Parts: sequence; structure tokens; C-alpha cells
Amino acid sequence: MELYARVRHAVQIQGISRRAAAERFGIDPRTVSKMLKFSVPPGYVRTKPPFRPKLDPFTGIIDAILAADKDRPKKQRHTAKRIFERLRDEHGFTGGITIVTDYVAGWRQRTQEMFVPLVHPPGHAQADFGEAMGIIGGVERKIHFLAIDLPHSDAIFVVAYPAETTEAFCDGHVKAFQFFGGVPQSILYDNTKIAVARILGDGKRQRTRVFSELQSHYLFTDRFGRPGKGNDKGKVEGLVGFARRNFLVPIPVFESFDALNAHLLESCLKRRADRLRGHEGTIEERLERDLAVFQKPLPAPYDACDKRTGRVNSLSLVRYRCNDYSVPTAYGHRQVLIRGYVHEVVISCGAEVIARHPRSYEREDFVFNPLHYLALLEQKTNALDQAAPLNGWALPDTFATLRRLLEARMGKKGKREFVQVLRLMEVFDVDDVAASVRDAIDRGAVGFDAIKHLVLCRIERRPPHLDMTIYPYLPKAVVTMTSAQSYMDLLDEVAA
Repeated sequence: MELYARVRHAVQIQGISRRAAAERFGIDPRTVSKMLKFSVPPGYVRTKPPFRPKLDPFTGIIDAILAADKDRPKKQRHTAKRIFERLRDEHGFTGGITIVTDYVAGWRQRTQEMFVPLVHPPGHAQADFGEAMGIIGGVERKIHFLAIDLPHSDAIFVVAYPAETTEAFCDGHVKAFQFFGGVPQSILYDNTKIAVARILGDGKRQRTRVFSELQSHYLFTDRFGRPGKGNDKGKVEGLVGFARRNFLVPIPVFESFDALNAHLLESCLKRRADRLRGHEGTIEERLERDLAVFQKPLPAPYDACDKRTGRVNSLSLVRYRCNDYSVPTAYGHRQVLIRGYVHEVVISCGAEVIARHPRSYEREDFVFNPLHYLALLEQKTNALDQAAPLNGWALPDTFATLRRLLEARMGKKGKREFVQVLRLMEVFDVDDVAASVRDAIDRGAVGFDAIKHLVLCRIERRPPHLDMTIYPYLPKAVVTMTSAQSYMDLLDEVAA
């Protein structure tokens, strides 16, 4: 540009000829003419497309390959190198890879999608799931988090779960509505199978039963983006990445998901004080306009669970999501209703809840409650030592002492009486039963009736009246000190 200005000054101000200027500055006279014609360099302007004798006969084939790739998975689309190899091997192309690479790059640039800037009225939301790694309870695992964004105010809500499941989807909505204090007028989703059972031919969606229940409970309108077009809900797509980079880096380390979610909730609240580029007020100030058109007041929380029917098998187990959960043996071979919550599995028969278990996210896992099998073990005492539900059951050591005393006195019947003592925990707290067992051993009244009496006295907070004449079959243990004289008398008897 400096040379450009000097040439123009020499000719137009100093008055030298164009030929003299060309000789002075060592450039072509035609270049001087161009410099005088334009005040700034106009740059190179192509007047007609470049002539590519080797590539032009094959551009139609390249265009067809690239157009077909748009319907293929991203990881299985043609690279420029692969297109060059196909042209060479299948169509007799004799040119180099560089002209193919340049053409493919230009084609992709020309066909990139363009977008229209959008304005977001208050009262609407977008929702999506994201993934990240974390350490929960000392175990590194994948975290699935539901992100909900209010595009008008940019207020956000993020909550994490062990898996992207129906119950997590519903529970996240319940928590989000409680967090915002109202229900949005509409929520935009992708075509997740949790919400969409089928996409019909006319583009309409057939909702899943659970999503229809959730929508009927909170009365919000649903909207769905085009299949495979994440940019239709670009706000929440951006939130998923923002939450991962800002809330989950470095890799979060928490004792439980509750602790992790407390951290995420605090992060969402803290962000409300931010003032984003292009907006006058803070997120908190703009959120007021969103909340002004939300549906209020909130209805009672939706029962966020996945409901399925099942049948109890001969092992008194019910299968849910590839895992088996126990129920009392009295309900064997019965039809039951299984409700899967995020952290709990509840099993009902009719209107009665018959079992509650912590939720397992393993595969082919067995989740037992030992109390469910005690009634059957009372009849089948030979299975006591090999009963899988009792394996690993952490009971106080006093129960092992009780069993040894019962079996030493009663033999096989002692096993049954021991199971009867264990069954007291079906009704009473394990600490009360364990304390009563210790008391019974100390009193020398080792038996089910005595232990039950002591438990009841403990619960009712009255002193026990354990009259051994009422229990003649219970031997009263008499413990005396061994004297040296007794030992000497025994030696004399042996010597005689």
C-alpha cells in the first residue's frame, strides 16, 4: 500500500510521466496505469470460473457423493481423501488429490446452513439431556444431567442423575418447576424416546404415556425440533456445553448425587447475577418477565416414576430394568405393580406397598431384603445356611451367639426358633431386638418367647417380669466359679 501511494503521488502531484514512474519504482507501466485508476488496490477479481480440464468431468460425481452424505451418520461420511480414492479407482480419474480437496472444501463452504436471528418471548423453555464424567461415592462413572433453559431471560436449571431414564426426565421437570416457582407456557424438546413414541408420516408426534401424564398434570404445551437438527433448540444445546465446562470441570467429586445436585443448584442461582452481552439487565431482572407469564400456582408434585406391571417368580423376585428385586414370599406368583423412581423401586400388590428397595443401576443384579424370606425359612430351616438373601446380612454378633445356644440345646428345632427370633425384626427395630437378645442371654432365658417378652417391655418402657416358672422348658443357666479344691478332688477320683 505504501508503494501504491508513492506511485500515485509521483504521477499526479509531482507530474512525472507514467513511463518515468515505472522506471523509478521498477514496476510495469501497465501496473502504474492500474494504480492511477483506483485509489486503493481493488484486489483480484475473477471474471469467469477457473478451467479445470482434469476435474470438471467428475464434479457431478463428487456433488452426488457429498449430497448423499447428508443423510448418513457423521462418522461415516466421505472425506476428501476417500472421494479422491473412489474417483481414481472407480472412475479413472488421473488428477491429483489437491484439486479434489479444494473442490470439496469449497462445496462444503457453499452449502453450509444459514440461520435467522431469533427473538424469544417470555414464558417459554427448552430442555435436553447432557453427559459428563464424575466421581460419585468414590466411583468414577458417567453423569447424565437434565438442562432446562429459559431463552428470554437465560435463566437455567441443571440437575444430575445416574441414567437418562423416564423417571429422571419426570423428576427433573418436577424439580425445575419448583425451582422456578411456576410452569412455562411451552417447552421445546428434541425427539427423545422418553417423550415421543413415534413420528407419524405427517410430522406429528405420538407421545408416550408417561410424557402425556406429565403434560396433563402441569398443562404446558410441547414443541419438538426437527429430527437430527439440534440447532432448532440452540439455547439449551449451548447450555449443555456451558454447564459441562463451567459446573463440571474439574471432574466433580461428591459423596452422592444429592451433594452434586446441591452444587449444581448453587451454580444456577449464582449465574442469575450475570449480565450477558447484548442485554441491558441481569438474568435475575429479565427472569421476572418470564415468571410473570408462567402458570401459577404449582399443582401438587407429579409422581415422577416409571410404572410397569410384573409377576413374582418362584424365587419371590420381580424383574425391573434387567435387575431382580425381592418381595415377601407370601406374594409368590402374584401380579404386581412396579414403580421405578430415581433412587428407589417400590412394588405394590393391589393398593398395598409390599416392598421398597434402593434403585440399582447395574445389570443382572439381585437386590434382596432378608426379611422377605424369613417366613419361608421358618418352614425350610435346612436352607438357612445357604440362603442367598441372608448372605452378607450384617447382624450384631449377639445373634450368632443366640443361634449357637439354641442349636446346642434344641438341635434342629433350635434353627426354627432362631428364625422366629429373626422374624421379630419384621415388626420391631433391629436395635431393640438385638438389645433384647443380649438381655435374654444375660438372664439365661434363651428362647423366642422370652426375647419377644423383653422386646415388648423395651418398646412399652416397662420393667420385664420374666418369671422362669412360666417358661419351664427354658433352662436357667447357673454359672459358678471353679475352685482349686474341686479340681484336686477330681484328680483324686481319677487316681482311685
